[in-house]
Amino acid sequence: MRNIIYLASLLLLASIVPQALFAATPSVPAHFTNIDAHYDVLKGNIKVATMTETYARTQGGYRIESITKAIGLLAMFKPEIIRVTSEGTLTAKGLRPLTYIQERKLDTDRNTRADFDWKAKNITLTDRAGKRTLPLSTGTQDRLSAMYQFMFAPLQNATELNFNMTNGSKVDEYSYRLTPDQSMTISFGTFKALYVASPPQDGENQTELWLATEHGNFPYKMIITESGGDKFTQVLTKINFE
Repeated sequence: MRNIIYLASLLLLASIVPQALFAATPSVPAHFTNIDAHYDVLKGNIKVATMTETYARTQGGYRIESITKAIGLLAMFKPEIIRVTSEGTLTAKGLRPLTYIQERKLDTDRNTRADFDWKAKNITLTDRAGKRTLPLSTGTQDRLSAMYQFMFAPLQNATELNFNMTNGSKVDEYSYRLTPDQSMTISFGTFKALYVASPPQDGENQTELWLATEHGNFPYKMIITESGGDKFTQVLTKINFE
């Protein structure tokens, strides 16, 4: 159960936007001001959590908040609520995080935090093991800001994407292969998409995303496949753009 909630907190954006919404917003701008989004998170075909997420541009910066709640049988065993926030600045190259915080209602010893010091080029991580400072590489994202960074990254002619990302407890290097001119059919239509996937590796989880190229490379579907074959999908059920 704990593993399901952890994975649910990492899944950020996905598909199924109601048709009426796209009729009202035929083109999602790459640098929109506000987003209010609601998601279902599924393990296989079973819904295990819901997620509410808001993105807001501030004067020269941004703030993202994501709240995940367990539902169904999972909530009966462990009614966990996970609140994740990312705040930072907006630059010519997109999002530059300053603070990332992940808080749990029950497992508070699993709370994490990352503080980015771009001037000193270091990142301070805080978790139950304590506080430590590591070198900060250019372009490092947190798990919440990373999904929005796709809309700022120059992906038109790219074939791969490499960057560092933190969950507040560690910093890992991620590598994705990009396949252009794909399509994704969902309940209300077919969309042109850029397919982004981590290379399959034995014993490793694989992440797949479909970025809607006609909607500012907005990620509308994500699937995580565990090494054992279990699949976790996040589905967008309601969204408003401003």
